[in-house]
Amino acid sequence: MAIDSVYTSSPPFQSGPSGHSRHFYLAVDRLHFKMQTVIELVDLVARRPCLPIVVCCSTRDDLDSLCSSLSTLPFLSSSALYSDLGEDERSFILEKFRQVTARWNQTNHGGAPNEDEIGKDERSHMIIVTDACLPLLASGEFPLNAHLLINYELPAKKETYGRRLATCLTAGPFFIT
Repeated sequence: MAIDSVYTSSPPFQSGPSGHSRHFYLAVDRLHFKMQTVIELVDLVARRPCLPIVVCCSTRDDLDSLCSSLSTLPFLSSSALYSDLGEDERSFILEKFRQVTARWNQTNHGGAPNEDEIGKDERSHMIIVTDACLPLLASGEFPLNAHLLINYELPAKKETYGRRLATCLTAGPFFIT
């Protein structure tokens, strides 16, 4: 496995004043090792309370495999967005994720949790999504505003990669491709 890092001076999980982000690339040579690497990575970062995470993949087979493999992690609540999902369920998943993101922002940017937030689920929350099911910003859907983006594989088109970044991340994220 090889790792390359491109970053600015801002530490992981924090955005700097300039809004730059950290990019990491993990080259994994075998499919089994790739899945195991993602599981270990998510297991590590999901221990941080209420962290909003998005995992993007290209195919439904990858989505199903990721959902199955990551469902056993104790510090993580996960949901999948896929093409067969009903509109009401999709809206529910997206709204729940927005609430987790708002809670993360409140807790990690100087705000104290209000009385309603005390005692709530402290697990990190993850959405696993295929490219076809990313929110459509042009049609008025809101971005996911995650603070960690994991690209299960690099997309073949740079436009797809750009759409993943624009749709999934807040300014100044930490993400892994």
